[in-house]
Amino acid sequence: MDTAGVTTDTMPTGPCARIPAGQSAFIREILERVGDKWTLLVIATLQQGVRRYSDLHHTVPGISQRMLTLTLRQLVQDGLVTRTAYAEVPPRVEYALTPLGISLLDIVGSLIDWASTHHDEIREHRAHAGQATTKPTPTNAKS
Repeated sequence: MDTAGVTTDTMPTGPCARIPAGQSAFIREILERVGDKWTLLVIATLQQGVRRYSDLHHTVPGISQRMLTLTLRQLVQDGLVTRTAYAEVPPRVEYALTPLGISLLDIVGSLIDWASTHHDEIREHRAHAGQATTKPTPTNAKS
């Protein structure tokens, strides 16, 4: 039977069932944004308080200036971070978490802690999976 154009045998279950009909694309976009590696690290860094761009660039390991600029722009656009520019010479710009951004801190911290705790185990699994898929094949094997 159809319910709002979706058959009952294809209706989502589990956590996906909580997504309001017609909002799944936007919710996936939000999850993609907040689940991005740079977003997680920038939010975790801003937990320590207001930071200038150069501080963030030096504190977030491996991030390029371009990616930091793009990430900050997106976080400001989504209301997770504030950007305050001061009319000084040289110009000074500071970034801080908003209450919405602060509400992500527990989740972000948990994900970073989990990755830090389990990185060796995951590295081992990846190495074993790589070996399993690249087994040498005998060159002159007879059937």
